[in-house]
Amino acid sequence: MAVDGTWKIAMETPLGTREAQLALTSSGGTLSGTMAGEAGSTAIYDGSVSGDRFSFKVDITQPMPLTLEFSAAVDGDRLSGNVKLGMFGDAPVTGTRG
Repeated sequence: MAVDGTWKIAMETPLGTREAQLALTSSGGTLSGTMAGEAGSTAIYDGSVSGDRFSFKVDITQPMPLTLEFSAAVDGDRLSGNVKLGMFGDAPVTGTRG
C-alpha cells in the first residue's frame, strides 16, 4: 500500500519544528503502527487509510500531554498534511519515506 513503511516527519508547531519517525502498516482500510520521537515510542490508534489519504491519532506526554490527530496524503515517497495539536490548532506536517 502507498502509506506502508517508515517515515521521517516534521511538524511545524508553535514550539518549533518537532521531528518524529512513523512506522505504518495498512490492512484494508485500517492503519496501524507507531510514532517515535523525543519522548519515546507510542502506538497510533483510530488509524484509517483510503487510497493515498490516511489519518490516525497518537497520545504524547512531552512537551505536555496531548492527543495529536494526523490527516495527510502520500505522493510517492513524500507525505504532507496537517496535525491537530489539541487546543493549539492545526500545524503542517511533511515527511519522507526512508
